[in-house]
Amino acid sequence: MNKQDWKYIRAHNRAAWDRLVEIGNLWTIPVSCEDIASAQQGDWQIILTPTKPVPKDWFPPIEGCEVLCLASGGGQQAPILAAAGAMVTVLDNSPNQLAQDRRVAERDSLDITTVEGDMADLFMFSDERFDLIVHPTSNCFVPQIRPVWKEAYRVLRRNGSLLSGFGNPVIYIFDDDLMTGGELQVKYPLPYSDLEILSDEEKQRYNDEGNTFEFSHSLEDQIGGQIEAGFIITGFYEDRDRDIEKPENILSKYMPIYIATRAIKPEV
Repeated sequence: MNKQDWKYIRAHNRAAWDRLVEIGNLWTIPVSCEDIASAQQGDWQIILTPTKPVPKDWFPPIEGCEVLCLASGGGQQAPILAAAGAMVTVLDNSPNQLAQDRRVAERDSLDITTVEGDMADLFMFSDERFDLIVHPTSNCFVPQIRPVWKEAYRVLRRNGSLLSGFGNPVIYIFDDDLMTGGELQVKYPLPYSDLEILSDEEKQRYNDEGNTFEFSHSLEDQIGGQIEAGFIITGFYEDRDRDIEKPENILSKYMPIYIATRAIKPEV
């Protein structure tokens, strides 16, 4: 993929997520004051996928931990970790998503650094800058993910952890319009790309309606890509959508469709 296409995708998805903040999408709603107060007392949890909390033993000691919340704007993970005692930087492509983190930081007197940027290009961070990277389900919005893993590896300190969530690629083989109505019909080959599947007319509709462009990634790229970057996978779980009785979440009635991994950058 050339740089022009990458810039086009990034600009489109930035505008789409900015609009999702305006309409109150689930993943743009910040945590509450009560959640922050609990985290400050040591009672906290975050999610990488829709419902399952990340196991506590996946985290290093959080007090004073240098954390990068990668493609994780929206005022959800970053404020909780900051309230728990971490030194948090959150990077996201959407200015409005970052504004949600700043809003919580101001509301609850938290110290959070926000950076607008591309999850696959962390040029603004030095090598081995962070102890922990938290990367909730979001790499479906970029066309290539091996660069994401390579950059995460570079900016993570030795013995640091990368906690990631992502979708099972099977999500993308079905007709999306039919699935919204509760019907599963295989339609697309994998890997899936909105840029390749959508007509020019449909792309314009996506622009007009503020829909994100999405891309499936093979498990070879999602898991094998982490290993190729140098990580050692030490944790794994699966998850389903919230509200699996809703027609649009029909696939989650039959199988878990999200995956979370814990990966360690080895000491040597």
